[in-house]
Amino acid sequence: MTDPLTDQTDRLTDPQKDPPTFEALVAEAASAPTEGWDFSWFAGRATEARPSWGYAVSLAERLGRAGAVLDVQTGGGEVLDFALGKSAERPPLSVATEGWPPNVAKATALLRPHGVAVVAVPEDAPLPFADGTFDLVSSRHPVRPHWGEIARVLRPGGTYFAQHVGPGSVFELVEYFLGPQPEEVRGGRHPDRERAGAEAAGLEVVDLRAERLRMEFHDIGAVVHFLRKVVWTVPGFTVEAYEVRLRALHERIRDEGPVVAHSTRHLFEARKPATLPQTG
Repeated sequence: MTDPLTDQTDRLTDPQKDPPTFEALVAEAASAPTEGWDFSWFAGRATEARPSWGYAVSLAERLGRAGAVLDVQTGGGEVLDFALGKSAERPPLSVATEGWPPNVAKATALLRPHGVAVVAVPEDAPLPFADGTFDLVSSRHPVRPHWGEIARVLRPGGTYFAQHVGPGSVFELVEYFLGPQPEEVRGGRHPDRERAGAEAAGLEVVDLRAERLRMEFHDIGAVVHFLRKVVWTVPGFTVEAYEVRLRALHERIRDEGPVVAHSTRHLFEARKPATLPQTG
């Protein structure tokens, strides 16, 4: 299965017409809105295989059994909106946090009909909730999981269920623009490190699965929009700063076909113990 970054079913142009120029593709991508986690703009222009575990559908199943839910770093609220729409029952209490103001506005509009309160919280700030408030904390692609805060706001017996970006994700693009990266950067977000962080915060890891997934970018506009939207891929990216590399990549796509990269994802499920361990 693929996601938009979606199924490549149609070419960008009629094959009898001249293909779009570099300038036209880049101008279109540079003007496209980047808020939220809606990737429908990429339809017909880029693909990314989906992880086998189906995070959003699995989240929907858990929402139906939860009493109080917190979705951390919700983006534009698209994933939570989908999961709530698929859930058999809505939790009595649902809250989401987001740090980027355009996403806060988008998530608020999208999630309000579900009764979800969206709270503006910087991604590196403590969570503004009392200890033991939630029996389910979820997140799709958090910048980094704050394990101490996640453990604190979970009720005893509560669950953290998330899909994380893994190590070396889309590094074909990262290193094309930035050059070879040191091992500590390449190995960041490693699931073993995250397991250790979760366990250090007192959580029990009950499921941890990782996959490497094929991506294809079929035109330079898709590359530009991706780098503008997923800002941590090439920090500080602008078309002007990387125009020479972008033009070279445009010519490569024109002559050789799509740019192939690979994303890495891992499914993470951890539980807060129902009782504190005995000390002797």
